[in-house]
Amino acid sequence: MHTVLTRGNATVAYTLSVLACLTFSCFLSTVFLDYRTDANINTVRVLVKNVPDYGASREKHDLGFVTFDLQTNLTGVFNWNVKQLFLYLTAEYQTPANQLNQVVLWDKIILRGENAVLDFKNMNTKYYFWDDGNGLKDNRNVSLYLSWNIIPNAGLLPSVQATGKHLFKFPTDYATSSI
Repeated sequence: MHTVLTRGNATVAYTLSVLACLTFSCFLSTVFLDYRTDANINTVRVLVKNVPDYGASREKHDLGFVTFDLQTNLTGVFNWNVKQLFLYLTAEYQTPANQLNQVVLWDKIILRGENAVLDFKNMNTKYYFWDDGNGLKDNRNVSLYLSWNIIPNAGLLPSVQATGKHLFKFPTDYATSSI
């Protein structure tokens, strides 16, 4: 006969195997869903300044100031397997020095059960819009887009980009007044 310890071990191993199969089945029920939704982004105010970088070089670099509007409804993204969303607004642009520049300007975490309808007006960026040179002044092709990472209960951590982005340009002259 088997001992109590052997029977307990078999029961625990079988239970964990069943729970792993159930978790994988639950993950499969949401892995092929389309989590994209539309986001409306608009810039309200755009300025660029040439300010000293207080690092080792003391060179002057461009610093952008952007005020934006953001409207989106993310309630359709939430299902039983979405625990939270990590949203972030990214600016993407090209300079002669770098083919691709990406800067995260703003972020927000939305937990399941919170209001997922965003309607922000005249929002300032949360993070500095630094360029590693002078690539912002008179840059005519800067795009803003909203993305989010889905934090699930089980499964993959997908990164999703909203359908809809906003193109804007920086002014041709540096701003001299204080912001």
